[in-house]
Amino acid sequence: MSLNFLSFLPLAAWVTVLFLAACAQTGVALAQTGVFAPTPVAVLEDEPPALRRLMQQANELESAAEIEDNAWQAAVLYCQAARGGSTEGQYRLGMLYAFGRGVPEGRSLAAALFSLAASQGHAQASQMLDTIQLTSVELPACVTGAQLPEKPAPIVQGPQPDPVASPLIDKFLLSLPAHKRWVIPLTTTLSAWYALDPKLVLSVIAVESNFETGAQSPKAAMGLMQLIPDTAERFNVRNAYDATQNLRGGMRYLRWLLSYYRGNIVYALAAYNAGEKQVDRYKGVPPFPETRAYVQRVISLYGSVRHAFDASLTVASPSLAAGAR
Repeated sequence: MSLNFLSFLPLAAWVTVLFLAACAQTGVALAQTGVFAPTPVAVLEDEPPALRRLMQQANELESAAEIEDNAWQAAVLYCQAARGGSTEGQYRLGMLYAFGRGVPEGRSLAAALFSLAASQGHAQASQMLDTIQLTSVELPACVTGAQLPEKPAPIVQGPQPDPVASPLIDKFLLSLPAHKRWVIPLTTTLSAWYALDPKLVLSVIAVESNFETGAQSPKAAMGLMQLIPDTAERFNVRNAYDATQNLRGGMRYLRWLLSYYRGNIVYALAAYNAGEKQVDRYKGVPPFPETRAYVQRVISLYGSVRHAFDASLTVASPSLAAGAR
């Protein structure tokens, strides 16, 4: 697959294409995220023989997801296992709905499946329920009845973006090596859950870690979004080197900062780097060379200084002028 082809697709479409390619090329990296890792044998041993066979077959299909319809066929088997009471089947089917693999993306359906599995003690389902930030009891029809799950809509090719108008992050993403591209669709999906522009989050990741899940700074900042221990604890991140947990924590913090600074990306980024206390103290970007360079690098990639925000998350920072609120 050529990068020239990808340039004709909008972000929401071409990240899906990249993700399917990454599934075939970077299975180890995907497993490290905890998102589409194979089901451990020890987990399957707790299932009745018939459900165990269904799960093993579904796992094999997922591991060969580059073949057309394999992910959907895996969903069919996970539906059967979930109907039969398999908590692992409920969790795995939830993952497919959460990320739109083999079935239409359905956040509420995923939340209901995670809730069902979590109520039976499934630890990973509990973590995903925390990540997905939604409560739902709407189970897929293929779980409540013996029917096949829907197939996802085909990707529609969009118009070619204007290379002049496109932010620099688009060009940066096209230059990423294959073993890092799986982070793009994962980030894009999670960004929607937290009402963040994925291009802003991807710009932060590019500057923070260059898409290295194992990145660690001299100040003990960890993972893709370089969470320091205090921030990881603040946002309930147990393993900052797990991509999904790291992104969840980083996005929660960024979303809170955007609310606190009422959509002012410059202030939010400065606080992400140096802490909100420093931004409030200096009533703007602190005079630290590292922080100023950081803000400039992210803004140059993203290309904007304003972002939508949820005013209900927190009160406005006292450092904001009345006109900026």
